[in-house]
This record gives sequence, C-alpha cells and structure tokens, in this order.
Amino acid sequence: MAKQFDQRILPAVRNLKEFDELMESCYERIILLHAHIAQVKSLGSRARTFGKKLLMHADLIDGLKSDEYAIEYLAQEVKPEGIITTRNSVILAEKKKGLVFIQRLFLIDTMALESSLSQLERTKPDYVEVLPGVVPYLIEEITKRTQIPVIAGGFIRSIEDVNRAIEAGARSVTTSTKDVWSTARR
Repeated sequence: MAKQFDQRILPAVRNLKEFDELMESCYERIILLHAHIAQVKSLGSRARTFGKKLLMHADLIDGLKSDEYAIEYLAQEVKPEGIITTRNSVILAEKKKGLVFIQRLFLIDTMALESSLSQLERTKPDYVEVLPGVVPYLIEEITKRTQIPVIAGGFIRSIEDVNRAIEAGARSVTTSTKDVWSTARR
C-alpha cells in the first residue's frame, strides 16, 4: 500500500502562475494538471527545491503520449511522487517504478461505475480519484467495494464540498478552485 496522504486538499494547478503561487503555500502535495513536456523536468526540480511533492496528471502533459515510456521518462527525469492517469495499461506496466499511482475514473452512469470497478480489480492502483467528487454515495460505494483509498475530484467548489466528500470516505479532495485552497489550509 502506498503512503497515506495526510492532506485533505490536493490543489490542482492548471498553469505556471498557480504553480509558482503554491510553492510558498503550506501544501506539501500539489497536483500538476497541465504542462508542456519541455517544462516538466524544471517544474519537478522546482517543486523539490521548495519541499513539495508533485503528483502529475500524465494524460494532460502536452507533447507526451501517456504510455509506459512516458512514465519511465517522468520517473527518471522529473521524479514526481505520483502519477494520475485514466489508462489501465500505464498502471499495469509501470507499478514497479516506485511511484504512487492514482487511477482517475469518470463516473457518468451505472455502466461506467461497473466498468470502473472491474478495471480497479485488475489495476489495483494505490488510490482512485472519483469524478465527480460531489456525489457522496459514489465515494461511499467505491470505498466499500474496492478497499482502495478514494480521492474526490471534479466540481469541488467550496469547503462544504470538501467536507461532504471527506465525510463520505474520501481521504483527500482535488480542486483547482483557488478560494478553497486559501480557505482550507490543508
């Protein structure tokens, strides 16, 4: 089992300005949603300089195909703490890299839920990110049926949304809403 995240809010940055702002924040872990391949190595280095642990959404890095070779590059050159991906093959092929793997699931209907539960049985990620994260009963169901720690994400716009997700069983909540970052303080 991967290390436990003791951080309720995982700020998800969408641009370099937000990334720079969070370097001086109280948050230990930061999610990098969007970046260009030419930026990621220096961003990883900058995060480490500030004592931050970077979780990278591999599927959203421009110029990088999210496959096992991309994860190998990220592990060796960027050195993030973990990878977020929707791709089963990436998790299955690269779990041995020593990274935390977070499988992102978009739960749009019952069929997507059942398909996702089957995927989780095969991939066994360290964490599962459930989107949308504002549906407490989905968080509860995934937690009960998989025993995989849940991170809630998507449409988290207030501290009340954070609290509801945590009460439903999420370990952490991802959000790109800056007002929540400043209100929550870890």
